[in-house]
Amino acid sequence: MEDAALEDLKVFLPPLLRALEALGFAARHLDPAALPPLLAAMAEPDAALRAARPRLDDWPQALGGVRERLQSAADLALTAFEELVAASDMRGVYRALRLLPRAQEALYPLADGLPPVSRFFLSPGLREDEDLAARIARAPARADVGVFQAGSEPGSRGGYALYVPEYYQPERAWPLVVALHGGAGNGRGFLWSWLADARAAGAILAAPTAIGETWALQGDDRDSPNLLRIVHDIHARWNVDPARLLLTGMSDGGTFCYVSGLEDGSPFTHLAPAAAAFHPMLAAFADAERLRGLPIHITHGVRDWMFSVEMAREAEATLSAAGARVTYREIEDLAHCYPRELNPGVLAWMDKTAAA
Repeated sequence: MEDAALEDLKVFLPPLLRALEALGFAARHLDPAALPPLLAAMAEPDAALRAARPRLDDWPQALGGVRERLQSAADLALTAFEELVAASDMRGVYRALRLLPRAQEALYPLADGLPPVSRFFLSPGLREDEDLAARIARAPARADVGVFQAGSEPGSRGGYALYVPEYYQPERAWPLVVALHGGAGNGRGFLWSWLADARAAGAILAAPTAIGETWALQGDDRDSPNLLRIVHDIHARWNVDPARLLLTGMSDGGTFCYVSGLEDGSPFTHLAPAAAAFHPMLAAFADAERLRGLPIHITHGVRDWMFSVEMAREAEATLSAAGARVTYREIEDLAHCYPRELNPGVLAWMDKTAAA
């Protein structure tokens, strides 16, 4: 890369990565009761990125592919900030924040070759781990690692997005995380709620999209057989640890963790619903043998405005009484959002309970 382009990158990358972090902060701290100050704070973080954006305009044609990805990520981030500041309700906020995973998807291929980008796509607590960075950097190029889209194009239903760590080796078995989006989401976007942590911990990650408008929470369940198909597809190509199969999800996806994961015949060894609805009938209809000793990690926010925290407390009590091994996390400042900061702990919990 030419010296001038390297200098441009030194100026451009820090504000881009800070802007993406700021959007992630907004997604984590969304709360209708505290929306005005949050949106007011969003009027500032994009200024440095907006100032640095023209530095890419005159890059040589040989760097066109890199430039296009950087520009796409920057433009999506800047548009997200503009829409956040202009948002008048939660619907507008959600619409703006859907641009964040698109920006991450545009940027991610540059992790191979740009160390600051590679570090960005790791759990925050491991971004300075030199051994991990070196293991990723020296991983040989291969066709069966990275991000894949299996029928998860925008607007499609029933497919899934997949991530396999770049340092995957078939000689050992790898944990599998299947992460279910919320009611208005899709797998392609929700993948980025987990990718950095799966990449840091060494886990295969699948993010399916519901067959219907949301998960099959009532009526015919077409989603559970589809999840089973996805798990079988991944098993057929990669070495998956049968003792570490995690089903997790947010909101409707978390509720479907209960609906599907408590069924007799579910392939999942661990469940981790977040911000989910729960009714005692879910446990009453569950297979008693399936429940006994099943590790379940429940996360809920005290400020959740969609599903009361009382639902999660009831889930803990009911499932524990039924014999499940329940771990319960109640977060004081969490509203109806996905608490990505807990992902490393959930993965560590899975490893610990699988070994017990």
